[in-house]
Amino acid sequence: MQREGTWSGSPESRPAHIVVQAAAPRNDERMARVRPTAERAEGEEIMKHGTLTSITAITLFAALAIPVRLAAQEQHTHYRLIDLGTFGGPGSGVNLDKGSGASNNRGMAVGAEQTSIPIPPNSNEYSCGAPFVNHAFEWQNSVVTDLGTLSAADNCSNAEWINERGESAGVSENDEIDPLLDVTEIRAVLWKDGQIKDLGTLGGNHSAASSINNRGQVAGFALNAIPDPFSFFDLFIFGSSAGTQTRAFRWQNGAMQDLGTLGGPDAAAFLLNERGQVAGFSYTSSLTIDPFLWENGTMLDLGNLGGTFGGPNALNNRGQVVGVMNLAGDQAQHPFSWRRGILTDIGTFGGSSGVAQWVSESGQVVGSADHPGNEVHTAFSWKDGVMTDLGTVEGDICSTAYGNNSKGQIVGTAGVCLGGMDAFLWENGSIVNLNDMVPPNSILHLVFATAINDRGEIAGNGVPPGVSVYDWERLGHAFLLIPCREGNQACEDHAEGATAVTSTFDRDPRTMTQPDPANHRMVAPFGAHGRRVPRQARLSD
Repeated sequence: MQREGTWSGSPESRPAHIVVQAAAPRNDERMARVRPTAERAEGEEIMKHGTLTSITAITLFAALAIPVRLAAQEQHTHYRLIDLGTFGGPGSGVNLDKGSGASNNRGMAVGAEQTSIPIPPNSNEYSCGAPFVNHAFEWQNSVVTDLGTLSAADNCSNAEWINERGESAGVSENDEIDPLLDVTEIRAVLWKDGQIKDLGTLGGNHSAASSINNRGQVAGFALNAIPDPFSFFDLFIFGSSAGTQTRAFRWQNGAMQDLGTLGGPDAAAFLLNERGQVAGFSYTSSLTIDPFLWENGTMLDLGNLGGTFGGPNALNNRGQVVGVMNLAGDQAQHPFSWRRGILTDIGTFGGSSGVAQWVSESGQVVGSADHPGNEVHTAFSWKDGVMTDLGTVEGDICSTAYGNNSKGQIVGTAGVCLGGMDAFLWENGSIVNLNDMVPPNSILHLVFATAINDRGEIAGNGVPPGVSVYDWERLGHAFLLIPCREGNQACEDHAEGATAVTSTFDRDPRTMTQPDPANHRMVAPFGAHGRRVPRQARLSD
């Protein structure tokens, strides 16, 4: 097993394969921006004596910095912003944990939008978010379509993944009540040719689809009827030990196949490539949880880094799996990459933890990693043993990358390490705040950029005027960014979905009431691949 990419200590001692770009501010400079005023009290007198000189220097620096910033922005793509709106409720969103699966190269995107219907008392929290029912949506050619549910309008649904043929896979409630959990049952579903298809279960009461390839194969999890006190679904989502086994499946041509386990009772599949390979995680015989890769009837254990949990976040068509694994003692997690039998610990920037979120077809891995002290984490790119710090955008301290494309463009979020504030794009060797790449006074403040396709179109989540960036999941809106072609001034001046208005967005970290949705620590099954709302409940420090 190879372990690469870990560095701690002085810059002089850093191994050659760790590349840290100098474009971003140093960690101590980032942290100084959010330190309480009391910490600076000791230096106040010095600041007073140098006030006149400082004002002159700052004025000169600002004058010089403006053209530098403008020149940097000229290196990046500008975009037309499309607010995907809602189905009458307060919010909508694309799934954070789906990377580029939320959109395809035909300009289509999927996710979920809230209606104005209050959720029923027996709604299933895996697919429903309080307080309103959400329905799966599909966006194409400026039209947002409600993909509906298997039953009544007060059932929830969510589209998780879309393939190049425009077929989507996800989950829907079916209006039946599970007698074991007293909640509405959910089913893995396929949306194709304007119809929704129930993919069934393995004999139990629930199933959910997570991904679909261009062959129409679908991967996910389904319950059978065998009692299991350690069920991934029943125990880890609902806290019930009276459930049944959760099993990974691959569905094709009307048949759902149980993929087996790594020796324990449960497994769940989340990722599927064009070769029909499936990635997920499974109990081992000792009830630890390891990631797996399934192919041609065989489930392969991808190993571990000494801890009792590991899970995948992305799978490319080369069979490369990336994700996160606990270290020995389960107090820290590292990003990993697995390919052709070799497990690689990608490491961190000197801190305890990190996560790999996505991998491109070329093998470029993106995610985030801690710096020394674990107070700051920044986005990284890793390939062939070389780990690059992507930095963060001006005014923010931390960053996390969620997706990338074949051109090496990377998207994610930047913030104050307690939550996302600004969606970012990294391209041509530098990082830029996507809010600076859309028309001024836009209809949304862009918080999370989660997916970028090979056409450069970006899907993500933002907040409308007057909504705190920390309310992005409850009151935010899904968005699409369409690249402006050279000379297309109408594109740059246009924001679709509402009239552009002047607005301010709450960026004060003191207003935050929720745990960090960009937190890269994964502590339990379904922590990264579970229900869309509220996802933060499955994350912790």
